[in-house]
Amino acid sequence: MALFKIVNKNLTPIDKAHFELEKDIQKLTEDNLNTIFGLEFVCSEYQLQNLRIDTLAFDKENKSFVIIEYKRDRSQSVIDQGFSYLALMLNNKADFILNYNECMKDNLKRNDVDWEQSRVMFIANNFTTYQRKAIEFKDLPIELWEVIKYENDLVLFNEIKPAEVKESIKAVTKNTTIRNVSREVKKYSVDDHFGDNWDKTWEIYEKFRDRILEIDNRIVESPKKIYIGFKIGNSVLCGIHVQKSKLVLWLGRTRPQDLKDPEKKVLYRKKSMEHYNQHISDFYLKEESDVDYGIFLVRQIYEKYFR
Repeated sequence: MALFKIVNKNLTPIDKAHFELEKDIQKLTEDNLNTIFGLEFVCSEYQLQNLRIDTLAFDKENKSFVIIEYKRDRSQSVIDQGFSYLALMLNNKADFILNYNECMKDNLKRNDVDWEQSRVMFIANNFTTYQRKAIEFKDLPIELWEVIKYENDLVLFNEIKPAEVKESIKAVTKNTTIRNVSREVKKYSVDDHFGDNWDKTWEIYEKFRDRILEIDNRIVESPKKIYIGFKIGNSVLCGIHVQKSKLVLWLGRTRPQDLKDPEKKVLYRKKSMEHYNQHISDFYLKEESDVDYGIFLVRQIYEKYFR
């Protein structure tokens, strides 16, 4: 990916630099985990049985562990390695909980963790074509992140997205580890939030999604277990809870009185501060005609927090 700077109205390429050591990438990532990925750093070089985890992190939003590996061996399969780490964690949940509590001086309990949303992230200067194609499955709890250093201490963390998403990995593998992990770990898609024959809500959602993505090209669709989020960086702009008869648009950090709501359609979610540590307000999209008003509300959140 070429970057340029403007010099006297002309574009001058910014040359790539190099990390002297792989360890430099790990140190930079661990020191800035929250800034880059919105994750909580737990520990470095966690050894368990015959495997060592480079960085162990915790996703507080999804209440799940994230294993981060800095890819050095370009010939090794990210699928095999990734599922081996997930199997290690799922088979040793108590050890991960104990390690978290010792490192974080906390009292996390086993039931406080959503093991279903566990995932592995690989970070490297670059990945082979084979490794990039290996993640072309719709339910893969594995992410590839390319880190590129430029001159003047500029750094880019870029997620490698698959060119096309194929069928479920469970349908094409006979690997016992992958099958066992896949029964407990799930990467959610937008389709997972819709039941059969929910055509009306799907049409409303498609219209809403198209409109919200037009607001800013930084906005990305991010399906989670209980909602579909729309995020800018690590921050959620808004979320959608899908129901058979309607979509519930939730607006974080917001009370009805914080919004221009001439039709008084915004409802405050009671006890949201108690449960989510923030004010949350809801708006129902029951018809396609409600999308305009929903976007009107979202734009106010966008102008307030993301401009």
